[in-house]
Amino acid sequence: MNRIRPLTGAAVIDSPLGRTEEDAVFRKISMRVMPLVLIAYVFAFLDRINIGYAQLQMKQDLAFSDAVYGLGAGLFFVTYLLFEVPSNLLLEKIGARLTFLRIMVLWGLASAATAFVSAPWQFYGIRLMLGLFEAGFFPGIILYLTYWYPSQRRGRVTGLFLFGMPITGVLGGPLSGTIMSGLEGFGGMHGWQWLFIVEGLPTVLIGLLLYRMLPNRPDDAAWLSQAEKETVRAAMSADHKDDAAHGGHGKLAAALADPMTYVLAFVYFCCACAVYTMTFWLPTMIKGIGIANVSTIGWFTAVPYFFGALGVLVISRSSDRFGERRWHVGGTLAIGAVALASTPFAGANVGPVMTLLCIASFFIFGGGSLFWSIPPTYLGRDAAAAGIAVISSLGILGGFVSPTLIGWIKGATGSIQTGLFALTAVVLVGCLTVLIGLPRRALRVGTDSANS
Repeated sequence: MNRIRPLTGAAVIDSPLGRTEEDAVFRKISMRVMPLVLIAYVFAFLDRINIGYAQLQMKQDLAFSDAVYGLGAGLFFVTYLLFEVPSNLLLEKIGARLTFLRIMVLWGLASAATAFVSAPWQFYGIRLMLGLFEAGFFPGIILYLTYWYPSQRRGRVTGLFLFGMPITGVLGGPLSGTIMSGLEGFGGMHGWQWLFIVEGLPTVLIGLLLYRMLPNRPDDAAWLSQAEKETVRAAMSADHKDDAAHGGHGKLAAALADPMTYVLAFVYFCCACAVYTMTFWLPTMIKGIGIANVSTIGWFTAVPYFFGALGVLVISRSSDRFGERRWHVGGTLAIGAVALASTPFAGANVGPVMTLLCIASFFIFGGGSLFWSIPPTYLGRDAAAAGIAVISSLGILGGFVSPTLIGWIKGATGSIQTGLFALTAVVLVGCLTVLIGLPRRALRVGTDSANS
């Protein structure tokens, strides 16, 4: 019989093979599943950040203002919002493989097509199409991980998946800068046009790879033995029993009607404001300290993203180890937001600005990625598909608000300082919401009911 007993703040699940063997099973799953979803998310996030590098050239080539760029960058999230819930519900019907194939092929083609825009309305249109096609990928992966991992293991694997965010910045900055400078004028095209083509088309191939190699669920994995599948079932069964003990929501309608779903969406909105302020405006902030060469800007942006990658690994591991979510999410986001808002006070001094950006990246990416271990735990198995998509689709509006607001403010004032202050205030409200507004059952980490 499966049971959960507390051990240093985390759950220990007795399975048919015992704890040591169970760890081995989940390590095997991680070795097979996580590299695929990590590679896919690297290309997804590369598609998010390359617009930040492209605008260093395309604004001048196409005579786009900061307001046009900010609006276009943000419009992606409007259609993304509208189609996330239908996509996640469809995933449950047709499976992950077909869903990710559809999403990645279409968004790869749309991303490459951005190379051929020449007017603001075309830029807006392709960004709306890109959001439509990519909708459902992120919440789909978060839902997919709930098929494979119980809640007490989810913080670390979610962090590993979202490790793709900052690691893409580490690789994508130098790559984007090199493409833009090295291919400028090649074939009669600008460097920013080649950027979208070179970074967009491989996504189609990654979609085909996922379709070929990714099982829909553990029961479909030919590389798991029957005993290993039983171990996964036992761990997941114990976790879902714990859902009931903690008041988890077993019905889809209940999750949609639950006010806490929208509280979580607001928290994610604040996370998204912080993350997309970094991703969309980091190249501009680097340029503001006197770095003019596009390729050099790419290499400089890699440094904060490297610290962001460390933050994802360190904070998610620490959260699982101590069995704590509240301070690991709310506290870290607060530190990161304050550091980001402090960058204007450092002026154009390279050392202080880069230090603050590294601190901001470490805590913003670390806390923001860990947030996604909370919604699946709170919602429970049956409500997860719609609930995760609702939280993601509403919260991702932060990705629309932050670039649009900062772009408008920068166009009006010539500086992003006021925009950074405003968005930091929003993020701090989200941090307080995590610290005082979320119930314990939304923040448990595999502890049993007697200890919550």
